[in-house]
Amino acid sequence: MALIALAAALSVVRFYPRPGLADAIPLSTVVRDREGRLLRLALASDQRYRLWVPLEQISPQLVESVMLQEDAWFYWHPGFNPVSLVRGAWSTYGSGEARVGGSTLTMQLARLRWRLQTRDIRGKLVQIARAVQLELCYSKREILEAYLNLAPYGGNIEGVGAASLIYYRKPASELTLPESLALAVLPQAPSRRGRLAAREDDAYYIGAGLEAARARLYARWRESHPSDPAQDALLRLPLRLRSARELPYRAPHLADRVLAERAWHPQSGPELTTTLDLRLQRLLEERVRNYLRQGRSRGLRNASAMLIDTRDMGVRALVGSADYFDASIHGQVNGAAAKRSPGSTLKPFIYALALDQGVLHPQTVLRDVPSAFGPYTPENFDGRFMGPVTATEALVRSRNIPAVYVAAQLKQPSFYDFLRQAGVSRMASRDHYGLALVLGGGEVTMEELARMYAMLGNDGRLRALRWRQSDPEDDGARLLSAEAAFVTRDMLRHNPRPDAGSQSASRPLPVAWKTGTSWAFRDAWSAGLVGPYVLVVWLGNFDGASNPALIGVEAAAPLFFDIVDGLQAARVDLAEPARQWPLNLKRVEVCRASGDLPNAWCPQRGTTWFIPGKSPIRISTVHRAVIVDNATGKPVCGRFDPATMRQEVYEFWPSDLAQVFVQAGIPRRRPPAGHDCGGAQDWLGSAPSITSPFRATRYTMRLSHPEQLSLSLAATVDADVARLYWFVGNTFIGSAEAGKALAWTPDRTGQFRLTAVDDHGRSDEREIEVAVVK
Repeated sequence: MALIALAAALSVVRFYPRPGLADAIPLSTVVRDREGRLLRLALASDQRYRLWVPLEQISPQLVESVMLQEDAWFYWHPGFNPVSLVRGAWSTYGSGEARVGGSTLTMQLARLRWRLQTRDIRGKLVQIARAVQLELCYSKREILEAYLNLAPYGGNIEGVGAASLIYYRKPASELTLPESLALAVLPQAPSRRGRLAAREDDAYYIGAGLEAARARLYARWRESHPSDPAQDALLRLPLRLRSARELPYRAPHLADRVLAERAWHPQSGPELTTTLDLRLQRLLEERVRNYLRQGRSRGLRNASAMLIDTRDMGVRALVGSADYFDASIHGQVNGAAAKRSPGSTLKPFIYALALDQGVLHPQTVLRDVPSAFGPYTPENFDGRFMGPVTATEALVRSRNIPAVYVAAQLKQPSFYDFLRQAGVSRMASRDHYGLALVLGGGEVTMEELARMYAMLGNDGRLRALRWRQSDPEDDGARLLSAEAAFVTRDMLRHNPRPDAGSQSASRPLPVAWKTGTSWAFRDAWSAGLVGPYVLVVWLGNFDGASNPALIGVEAAAPLFFDIVDGLQAARVDLAEPARQWPLNLKRVEVCRASGDLPNAWCPQRGTTWFIPGKSPIRISTVHRAVIVDNATGKPVCGRFDPATMRQEVYEFWPSDLAQVFVQAGIPRRRPPAGHDCGGAQDWLGSAPSITSPFRATRYTMRLSHPEQLSLSLAATVDADVARLYWFVGNTFIGSAEAGKALAWTPDRTGQFRLTAVDDHGRSDEREIEVAVVK
């Protein structure tokens, strides 16, 4: 009866719910690239290297070596071995010989788990009691696994998982017999045997004590394996060991990020497999380092770069700074996550939205002329004006005024709304930016910018970046049509690389790219699509210091294409990925001068992409035929007589563009007076467009000086206009020559409706408000 009660009590102890031996033990984290290559072994929270490896994933040779060295009777004793204890006590206290341990694996696990002091008899008794407790509560397999994962292996290295990874750069399942024997003897004197001696070539590490102890263990091993003499030769070979100081510390900014986000991904376990490709990471690091070495004389000291595979949105490479360990440039700051002014790198999305909203097509002619948008008067980077430019030219040449004009035409969504939808964080209010947002007035991170460029590569779908292989792939949200994304990519491919004539460009590769320069030369950017990849490059200083050399096309673009050339040289697959097709696109013939459908007199024609149902469509009116008398050379009206008359084609440019032509010294034949035949051809011309006063603007006048409020009335007019007439309501207030302004002083406060009428009867209106202040 007593035996039955004892058996029942033991069963209750064994099967009662208990914590696992691995519970509450802090573990290290292994960070690997997508091919399994080690990026970092992170310390556990107690500053130790410790990995928990299941027993079935540990080399059987290592398990057998440990048991042969530490506890050959492990499977037969109840937690302590009386024979070993007596032998150890006699050797230590009776014979006066060297101290010999009598602890079993279970006793050693008890000491490690409860941090016991076992150098005196009382401590040893506590250790024995704890060992019996372990044997009652856990199976032999669980105890053996726990010991192998907690045993000391020199310094702050614990467990065979961390030891095999640090010393041999391989998992515990792949250890050979010489490697297993070395690890088996190391826990007996980890501080002494763990001091490894370096050979002259600094490649192999082996201490004399460790080598001697391994030889003694191998002699015992041979007694158990007499039929395996081939291992003798292996044991005579030098054993390659490494130290913890040599652990890889690769892609530090990306590793920092995924480690910091571990709390969000608790299911990931002790191994984090990232989407990073170590081969591409090294390529970017090398190119950035070499480029900055050459640019140091220009004050270029820091850079960031990011490479994303649009097919799965995996981050293949991330260079957060030029040197992670350089404190002078704040190297540990991750530039890819920092908010910076993007300069002109956001302009492609303005044109993509305009394509979707029917504002333009790639060959639409825009005006690069002095312009005002309410109180905002942007300027081009070079301070000049090009006159008429196509939308494609305006984008690739980064003309500011056309971009602001296009942004002002956007409705739903506006550019501000689009950026919010695209995930740009921490944006201020819409009124805070106004149209300056177009030219980099806001701030984005490199990660946000890369996602938006990836959207162009993913047919208009905005998808989340993937940092870990376990991150799910999402379909994303559609922010642009596939047609607008395709056409925008095509427009960006017309941007020539800055070294187009150099040897490095001998193998042309279609690259859809754009540069950006922030205000006061604080940031230089280059971003684009290279086959299936998005590459973004930034140069600047983390402290915001400006540098005249920080110009996108001069500082960032060369590094961008240096990396592109490196990808080609490394034979990275840069083939275009599969895109959505067929698309709702057509090729349409247009007049090159106007970007509109050609009329009968258009001399030069081309083709452009056209989105049916969206792209603007109208007949060109720039080129018009004027009937001229052969004898006098003057315009004539009436029926055309080919015997006495001829047709001459003139270009009818609006007044603002005509003025730019004059300033640029580009001759244009002005249509002769009387060509309109009394208004018979007025339908061909364009109505005036008021440029001043500004729309939606309140003007203020002081009671003490009402005469100081004088408004400039100005409008652009067609080339066939000679004079412009101004009205307030129905009251005529004056006229001015085409291209000239008229000064007007309001005689009261309130709302006014201004009307500009040209000498052909075409008009434009604008509402303004005049208020009063003291």
